[in-house]
Amino acid sequence: MSIENKKAIIYRPSKAATQSGYGDQKWVLRFCSEEPKYVEPLMGWVGSRDTITQLVLKFDSREVAEAYAKKNGIDYTVVMPQQAKVKPKSYADNFQ
Repeated sequence: MSIENKKAIIYRPSKAATQSGYGDQKWVLRFCSEEPKYVEPLMGWVGSRDTITQLVLKFDSREVAEAYAKKNGIDYTVVMPQQAKVKPKSYADNFQ
């Protein structure tokens, strides 16, 4: 199976609630599903014949991810991350 002419999304995942820092956030290239999913009748599991959607590639920067997609003929869309809104507070604000 070739990855040429496949569609993908390049994005930076949001920080998990259990993390306090932003140190290790890589850009992700995730392929989009082109075939519909089906429900397996016996167990009720959801399946797909398009296994490329299970592939997740991580890159250090958006530019490297875009270069990889262009080199391999992948049609991609970049989703830019939203900036976190930080409200500066002092410790004394906890007691008001």
